Amino acid sequence: MITFYFYMTLGALILALLISTFRILREYERGVIFMLGRFYRVKGPGLIIVIPLIQAMVRVDIRTVVMDVPTQDVISRDNVSVKVNAVIYYRVVDSQKAIINVENFHDATSQLAQTTLRSVLGQHELDEMLASREALNRDIQTILDQQTDDWGIKVSNVEIKHVDLNESMIRAIAKQAEAERERRAKVIHATGELEASVKLSEAAAILSEQPQALQLRYLQTLTEIAGEHSSTIVFPLPIELANAMSKIVASKE
Repeated sequence: MITFYFYMTLGALILALLISTFRILREYERGVIFMLGRFYRVKGPGLIIVIPLIQAMVRVDIRTVVMDVPTQDVISRDNVSVKVNAVIYYRVVDSQKAIINVENFHDATSQLAQTTLRSVLGQHELDEMLASREALNRDIQTILDQQTDDWGIKVSNVEIKHVDLNESMIRAIAKQAEAERERRAKVIHATGELEASVKLSEAAAILSEQPQALQLRYLQTLTEIAGEHSSTIVFPLPIELANAMSKIVASKE
């Protein structure tokens, strides 16, 4: 009876060893194999053999990972406090480095992304954070990609999602925008006045050379005034017009 249980236990142990010998890795998985504690090779995908008690395997997912960077408190170069969060896209390109060179590549990438986000954004002013996100995304992505290369990680993209301001800063920006609009309106109005004065000066120069033209312009103005809804019109009679009428009357006599 004891012999029967012994053989049963031995058979179950052998079956368990045989089952643990064969592993199946999906298309997006790789297996880092260690033999007696030393790196042996990277296997997969498909059916692989891992020798029990001698070899050990660590699975690595090589798909692109979407990682949210927690909201960070950032002080811009112009001393404005903002809260910024971002999202990072990365994947494992070297399974051996990802397992051997760093303890936990996901946590390490997350911590590095947070510090890099604060460092890069702290070198720029608030206006640049709001208006130049594409350039900032490229700068952060380049720095992260260089530093994670030893970990076998490829950072493919970085996107800043939100730049949150406090209420006082929002009001200050609104006042600044309103002042800028008023400044532009005044500049446009002044430019119009300057162009009008130039044209009036040119017209006055032309009319001064031709007194008859000045009289015709005066009569045209009177015609425009008479066309309005006015019952009585009082206007001065220019000396030049009176002299011209006197000459006409004298010539007829």
